[in-house]
Amino acid sequence: MRLVDKSASEFLYQQVIDFVEHQQRSGAIRPGDKLPSLRKLSRQFDISVPTVKQAYVELERQGTISARPQSGYYLKATQARTLLPMRAKWSGGQPTEISCRSLIEQVYEAVHMPDSVALGISNPVNAHPPDKTLARLMRSVLSRVSEKAVSYGPVNGDAKLRLNLAFRYQECGALVNHDDLIITNGAQEALSIALQCVAERGDIIAVESPCYFGIIELIESLGMKALEVYTCTEEGVCVAELAKVIEQHAVKACLFSSAISNPSGSMMTDKQRQAMVRLLEQNDIVLIEDEVYSDLYFSESRPLPAQLYSEKGLVLTCSSFSKTAAPGYRVGWLLPGKFEEKAKRIKRAQSCSTSMLQQWTLSDYLMSGEYDRHLQVLRKTLRYNCERMRALIAEYFPEQVCISKPQGGSVLWIRCRSHVDTSQFFKQAVAQGVNFAPGEIFSPSGKYKNYMRISYGVQWSERIDNAIQIIGKLVHDYPEPSPETSNIGVK
Repeated sequence: MRLVDKSASEFLYQQVIDFVEHQQRSGAIRPGDKLPSLRKLSRQFDISVPTVKQAYVELERQGTISARPQSGYYLKATQARTLLPMRAKWSGGQPTEISCRSLIEQVYEAVHMPDSVALGISNPVNAHPPDKTLARLMRSVLSRVSEKAVSYGPVNGDAKLRLNLAFRYQECGALVNHDDLIITNGAQEALSIALQCVAERGDIIAVESPCYFGIIELIESLGMKALEVYTCTEEGVCVAELAKVIEQHAVKACLFSSAISNPSGSMMTDKQRQAMVRLLEQNDIVLIEDEVYSDLYFSESRPLPAQLYSEKGLVLTCSSFSKTAAPGYRVGWLLPGKFEEKAKRIKRAQSCSTSMLQQWTLSDYLMSGEYDRHLQVLRKTLRYNCERMRALIAEYFPEQVCISKPQGGSVLWIRCRSHVDTSQFFKQAVAQGVNFAPGEIFSPSGKYKNYMRISYGVQWSERIDNAIQIIGKLVHDYPEPSPETSNIGVK
């Protein structure tokens, strides 16, 4: 059967558009799916490549599809309502202590419940796990090192792994010496060491708002205070707002994920990141950069590390393989800037060393080139999952709900109507076999009660569709505010 009728009065490219829209309505192609190439469709229906190209360009203009360089055209989640910046409603605050410990504990417990659909944890690797490759490499390592596999290693970590990591930063333009780099037990230990290097109990640490709840808990556990800084849902930390904050408060350090934030998925441009580093170093304020999602970008190239712009050595970079390769290996690293000696002392006192077997395995993974090939597939899978998840949420949630459009990573940040408190139906979701992360835990002062974070770092199955339907129904069923409550404050 032919796609187009060349004798029809309708333009041929319009018939191609009609075909794509029919495929979309019938479910033959879904948000995130790749469309047939220009040449394939032209051959299949005996029309010219420019005709197909004209149709795709028009569909892109309409927002139905998107072009990706050197990849092709993909169907977008056109019905998803994008979460836009809300600067006018932002109100700053004072350094504060965390107010939702119990809820954080419940989230941690829920994601490990058997037979539960764990949408409350950010685990990008789950979308494309490299477990078989890593298992093969580990067996090879074991055959070489024998009893050394269970021995203590150097405090700073395996020299070969540090050298490989330093090369990767050098490719980005950052002059990193592998002798300065410290291997840690995941990024969380790297962040802990970094904070202890630059601040003491009672000091103020500026964080993004919203901010990953593990960072907020870490700051408080060290006796420090978190201060929220306005963060745009698209462009990340607002440098102008940050300037006001450091004028008003004695900020000792900033702990940001400026490359790709969690939970909003926002990303500062390289120019904005450079301006931020300049502002902080002019005021002798340290920047601790949490870079765990930087390799999971959706743009054409990796965001440059903030370390690249440091002139005083006041930028400390923390990252790990937990979000890109092996969460269970707990292998992270710290670039300590001018605080190298102190960082090494803290590492020695805090945990002495990091597992060598995992380090050797990851070093072989990097050197083989398989890690970079894995990242390419993982990024592609996450981008596909992102579009599908945005479309599902738009389909099953109330129409007033807005959804972030992340620049990378593995989570969506979702805003419900202002009267909705997502923590109120969290336990109901868990009881029905699905979990998410309530927005309240992403702010030490509980700013985001009507938000939630949902992960698309998953292996897709029918269970994912069902889980989103369950959460969507809970949002739909949330009771409307009473007239008395709605009129409070109205004159």
